[in-house]
Amino acid sequence: MPKHLTAPAEAFGARLASLRKAAGFTQLELAAELGISQRMVAYYEGPDAHPPANLLPTIAQVLNVSLDQLLGVAPVKKTAAVGSTRLVRRLQELEKLDPKDKRQVLQLLDAFLERERLKRKTQTWPTT
Repeated sequence: MPKHLTAPAEAFGARLASLRKAAGFTQLELAAELGISQRMVAYYEGPDAHPPANLLPTIAQVLNVSLDQLLGVAPVKKTAAVGSTRLVRRLQELEKLDPKDKRQVLQLLDAFLERERLKRKTQTWPTT
C-alpha cells in the first residue's frame, strides 16, 4: 500500500457509531434522518458492512462531518457542544411550529422547569 494511502485505524462501523453518538442520535433517529431502517444503521455499524456510496454524503451531512472525517481519512475535529445536540435539534423543530402550538409547548416546558426549581428550593431549605 502506498505511504499516502494508509488504512484507517478505526473500522468504518465503529467510527460511524462513534460519530452518531457524538451527534446525539440514536440508531432509530439516524435511520429516520437518512430514510432507512434502524436495522440498516445497525448493520452499517457492524464490523464488515459499509453503506452504499450514494448514502455517504447524506450521512456526513446529517452527522455534521466531512466525507473525509466519515471515511477516516481526516481526523474528526472536536467541537465544543453548547448543549445536547438532540435537544438542539428538537428546539429547531419547535421553531417551525405555528405560533399557537409553539406557545403551548413553551408553557409546558416552563411548567416542568418551574416544578424542578421548586423541588431544588425545598431540598435546600433547612428543616426545623
